[in-house]
Amino acid sequence: MQKTNRLALAVLALLGTTTAAFAQSSVTLYGRVNTTVERQEVGDAKTTGLFNNSSRFGFKGSEDLGGGLKAGFQLESGFNSDTGASATTFFGRQSEVNLSGGFGAVRLGRFTAESYYATADYVSMHNHDTGSSSDAFYAYVMPDANKIAYRTPTFGGLTIDAAVALHEQPTGKAGKNAFDLAANYNLGALALGAGYSKQGDVNQFAARALYTFGAFTVGGYIQRDEDAYVLNGGKRNTFRLAGAYNLGASEFHVNVGRAGEYKNLNDSDATQYTLGYNYNLSKRTKVYGYYTHVNNSRNAAYQSGVAGADFSSVAVGIRHNF
Repeated sequence: MQKTNRLALAVLALLGTTTAAFAQSSVTLYGRVNTTVERQEVGDAKTTGLFNNSSRFGFKGSEDLGGGLKAGFQLESGFNSDTGASATTFFGRQSEVNLSGGFGAVRLGRFTAESYYATADYVSMHNHDTGSSSDAFYAYVMPDANKIAYRTPTFGGLTIDAAVALHEQPTGKAGKNAFDLAANYNLGALALGAGYSKQGDVNQFAARALYTFGAFTVGGYIQRDEDAYVLNGGKRNTFRLAGAYNLGASEFHVNVGRAGEYKNLNDSDATQYTLGYNYNLSKRTKVYGYYTHVNNSRNAAYQSGVAGADFSSVAVGIRHNF
């Protein structure tokens, strides 16, 4: 009987140790499956099909190291929800390890530029900037791979992110490091953001504002880039305005964007507008529909891939987060 009690105490002690270890670390599986049926038109060519809208899955976790210090990681992979095909680079969406505490956070690996999250992504409320209704004009300059980044603690609603992407080429080669800087400042109903990226002569700067009042949310950004879409194209100004109205489970969305001409390329301007409706079946699942149209000038090929050809799509879809 005494031996049995000792064994029971030993098992309880082991379970207690294991529970404490689990309490200090955690791993989460998450993802999104987002698929549309669309009627797309590029110039005079029409296509009806099933389309993936940046479906993904990933793992993230953290370990409490004590004293306010935490170690973490995030691995995220994209896949085509219409065919089941996996991404060519398996963890090409995100692959990072990080260390955080009272000093802020240090991040190493591959991840999306914070300058994008602080500006264009923040006002992409309809379909989270995915699929054919995504922002066709924003100039994404910062490479995602080989990055070292730092995030400050939040000071009175202000957070700043800074990153460098290493070119990893031998000395004397033409490769150039890239730099990214972002700021987010929240003032209750008003949220402000800005982002700057640069790699060699290619650069961009954007500023964003978003305001919520009652059931309405309105916002937009303005961006100035140099050579981002057109080699030696010079500078270009872009803006986007977005609005949303929430009524119960329904969301009504509208946005319009305008890409100006590059200084060294005439007729390179374009306009895009999107009308969308979302119906939330739950906190994780929604059905939606939208119409998006890109009107390209003679030397512009946004979304269509063909200079001077317009692009449009009528779509209905289902998005499920897990």
